Amino acid sequence: MTVQTSVSRKDLFLRACRGEAVPRLPVWMMRQAGRYLPEYREIRAKHGFLEVCKTPELATEVSLQPFRRLGVDAVIVFSDILIPAEAMGLPLELGDRGPNLPSPVRSLADVQKLRVFDPELETGFLLEAIRRIVKAVGPEVPVLGFAGAPWTLACYMVEGRAKEGFATAKQFLYQEPETFRELLDRIAQATIPYLKAQISAGATAVQLFDTWCGELNLRDYQESALPAVKQVLSEISGSVPSIYYTKASQHLLSALSRSGANVLSVDWRVELEEIRGVLGPKIALQGNVDPAVLLGPLERIREVTLDNVHSLAGRGHILNLGHGILPDTPVENAQLFVETGQQALLEEMRAVPVRPLR
Repeated sequence: MTVQTSVSRKDLFLRACRGEAVPRLPVWMMRQAGRYLPEYREIRAKHGFLEVCKTPELATEVSLQPFRRLGVDAVIVFSDILIPAEAMGLPLELGDRGPNLPSPVRSLADVQKLRVFDPELETGFLLEAIRRIVKAVGPEVPVLGFAGAPWTLACYMVEGRAKEGFATAKQFLYQEPETFRELLDRIAQATIPYLKAQISAGATAVQLFDTWCGELNLRDYQESALPAVKQVLSEISGSVPSIYYTKASQHLLSALSRSGANVLSVDWRVELEEIRGVLGPKIALQGNVDPAVLLGPLERIREVTLDNVHSLAGRGHILNLGHGILPDTPVENAQLFVETGQQALLEEMRAVPVRPLR
């Protein structure tokens, strides 16, 4: 059961984004709406993945399922990071086996065909879902929007599907760097109004997923991927908090702090204390329990969750997984993760003054 405090879930979440003291950590999970929930599987037995994404009433229902079942502290709209790729002009197939873009971007002519789209006209279903979720949960629960970061979206657009190492995308970057940077710029220009529209629809915060930025070395990341991320986040700065998720990116930490994000969401490969030591107190952190831990024994889940909660002494921390929850996760294990995080009231931390991050 969720620990009741005088602070609403939304205030709790926003305080954590700002690095302020909180009575407990806010908790949610990436991919929290998904196949581990039987009620989600019931819907998917009748409707395809893309159909759910594009049908506001279905997307709303699926988004709300983990809120009802687990009591998470934030509701993220159910969608996919490749929705903008389709809106930019690329045919898209989405299913449980992953995405497929049958007409990948491989040339300057392909890049120039991509369009900056009107979010209301091309992705109005997503915005309507956000509006419905906001109405359903009321003013005290944060609703999160999201998009794929330019580099990660470009990886799919060039490869056509998820591939280990994304060699074709990197080859494109190295052989035609100016054309590839134009691709990143065009994606950024499309992502900015897309996120702004989600904010206008009622999103409390937005998350930028850069799952594949860890495939780049530091120099390539700084010269190619980072400028596009900064371009996007600078345009929404000051409106709502921005969260920047990266995976396998410990070699990029020095650059990630310059992204402009309010919160850096990280995977489990590096301890949060170490990241805080590198980045300092200027950016809040989200994460970073290994999703596979939720497949283990209950005592181990409780132990790892509490260690994670205490790792930053409650300063600038949103409890989450280091990547999306795995489909085979037992619902009761996910419930234990959420409840353990919410019930850890940080008693020992209350005795120590906690200053806001600056």
